[in-house]
Amino acid sequence: MGVAPLQLRFVLSAPDVAELPPTEAELAIVGRSNVGKSSVINALANRRDLAKTSKTPGRTQLLNLFALPDGRTLMDLPGYGFAEVPAKVRARWPAMIEGYLLGREQLRAVVVLIDAAVGPTANDLETLGWLRAHDLPVQLVATKHDKVKPSKREARRAELCDRCGVPRGDVLWVSSAKGVGIDELRRRVLGWLDEPVQPTLP
Repeated sequence: MGVAPLQLRFVLSAPDVAELPPTEAELAIVGRSNVGKSSVINALANRRDLAKTSKTPGRTQLLNLFALPDGRTLMDLPGYGFAEVPAKVRARWPAMIEGYLLGREQLRAVVVLIDAAVGPTANDLETLGWLRAHDLPVQLVATKHDKVKPSKREARRAELCDRCGVPRGDVLWVSSAKGVGIDELRRRVLGWLDEPVQPTLP
């Protein structure tokens, strides 16, 4: 049985965790620029324009908060790595993102998106290392499943999981464009919001 689209609404954009409203439970979505964070949020809600998408990396420059009808929330964080934004803006991102991840008390899990067509980059692995070092609970989702040739998918799954240091069953593969895995991702998002996720990365 399928899971209904999440009834997400945009709440606000903020430059600092101190400006965010309280929440009972929240998930943060992180990933490199152009990994498809906005597309995933839109797919979860089955809407095209909830989160702004762009072919230009770096469109998300603030902490963008979305809420479910019951008040639980999803946070879209600025992408790390290459982004076509002014250097002075990009320079503020580390402090803003780290301040949020370490300061948001009701953060249940950090959903890290990895581009399946590219594989984990140095920035992805650095981010995972930082999250592990701070004992933050992480869930891995591989995006752009449709961009990987069927003949190469098994090898790519093995490579991605091995490089990220997680069992193969721990990574959910999705395609926002084709709808692959989105129903399961909705199910998992609701589950992660229901119960605190324990740190699982070594």
